[in-house]
Amino acid sequence: MASILITGGSGLIGSYLSNLLKSKGHSVSILSRKKSSDPSIFYWDITNNYIDPEAIISAEYIIHLAGAGIADKRWTSARKKNLIDSRVKSTNLIYNKVKELNPNLKGFISASGIGFYGAITSEKIYNENDAPYNDFLSKVCVLWEKSALQFNSLNIRTVILRTGIVLSKEGGALKKIIKPIKLGFGAALGSGKQYMPWIAMEDLCNMYVSSIENTNFKGVYNAASPEHITNNELTKLSAKILKKPLWLPNAPSFILKILLGELAVILLEGSRVSSEKVKNIGFKFEYTSLEKYLNKILN
Repeated sequence: MASILITGGSGLIGSYLSNLLKSKGHSVSILSRKKSSDPSIFYWDITNNYIDPEAIISAEYIIHLAGAGIADKRWTSARKKNLIDSRVKSTNLIYNKVKELNPNLKGFISASGIGFYGAITSEKIYNENDAPYNDFLSKVCVLWEKSALQFNSLNIRTVILRTGIVLSKEGGALKKIIKPIKLGFGAALGSGKQYMPWIAMEDLCNMYVSSIENTNFKGVYNAASPEHITNNELTKLSAKILKKPLWLPNAPSFILKILLGELAVILLEGSRVSSEKVKNIGFKFEYTSLEKYLNKILN
């Protein structure tokens, strides 16, 4: 079994993934910005360019999930800088320390986002060979992936998972989506025609496990369900399963833009992405029906 170091290991995805890896017999440690007496928690400080050397030396694989939340705050100039720096500077720090201390690392697996293709709504189904768009979300992902791909220069197997909207019964995006529906004020957003590439938490974390265990994983993969769902469809399905009425008209785009500023674009736009590449190397999705998945986690 492998020794795996996770950044962002205390977050929603990181916590689930850590437990899953442990259940499969792997040894898991995490990097934390808080010092701890727990031997499986190692300290790092991106601002001061520091990582506990033992964290790097002992790792056979590194899974890099750390990064400030895209949807947590309005996109001021300072926030935009933080969104980029938290991803790029952290990756550069890990790369430099691996180069110095552990150049024989077996694999580096990094998160990225479907924002690579831009916050746009179109009929195109994007695959991993498509060029990035020219907006802020795309810029974040391009710079993030560029920093991760440095590991190829060390002959370290590098995997990047462009992740869709992660749905989980534990919280995250779904909790925010269903809250107004539970209160009786649910409504689709904007036109409602924007696609919402989604992935079940279980499938995403199984994909990370496969990235460790299956050496055929190399390069970039879309981490999103094969099923394509619009915002209208997600809203109606959630209301149906929760047995709540939808009586309000769609939330107007201009209201969301006033409330959220530029950040509103991630709610109002969205295109489909292809999952064919990851399926072609043998990955099997457990959840390909949003209705079945929501029935499982909401009931």
